[in-house]
Amino acid sequence: MQMAKAVQFDAQLRRELKMYGCTAAELRESVEDSITFKCAGPAMLVASIMSDAQEMLAFGGDSDETREQVRQMLNQAKWILSTYVMKGE
Repeated sequence: MQMAKAVQFDAQLRRELKMYGCTAAELRESVEDSITFKCAGPAMLVASIMSDAQEMLAFGGDSDETREQVRQMLNQAKWILSTYVMKGE
């Protein structure tokens, strides 16, 4: 039973790393330590992440690495929206 839980936990961590570029716990810590989050709120942090992703697409070239980073940034933005913004609705 414990082995199954460990395997499931490992699979979840690998899924988070692929989706966000970090674990959900690391993402939460990064968000909550952010000056933008503290001063302007989660919606402004999402706008900032999306602007950074837009700039990466415009000036970062058309590499697979850039596309992967942008995809992860957009997933991070969606996570922030669903965790901090939409919870209040």
